[in-house]
Amino acid sequence: MIKAKPKSPATATVPKTRDQATPKARLKPPRQTKAALLRELLARPVGASLDDLCRTTGWQRHTLRAALSGLRKAGHAVERLEEEGGCSRYRIAGAGAGEGEQ
Repeated sequence: MIKAKPKSPATATVPKTRDQATPKARLKPPRQTKAALLRELLARPVGASLDDLCRTTGWQRHTLRAALSGLRKAGHAVERLEEEGGCSRYRIAGAGAGEGEQ
């Protein structure tokens, strides 16, 4: 029976490191997550309604409410604004502060 010799470190294949990635992979913009999109919409001065958030993220209403609770637990001051007709809008408190003031 013939045993195979172990490969020497010089002949072993070296896995590619992150720095040796293809140039195409380095040019990709960072992925836009739904959580980041949610924070972006809530950061607007007018905020966003639950229906707008559902339409944009594709999430169901209970998922969005849970995400809003998660933002609150993470330290964001999420406020609920009542509109005429019983519709609510949500926004991150302080978003848009200073806009329109001179």
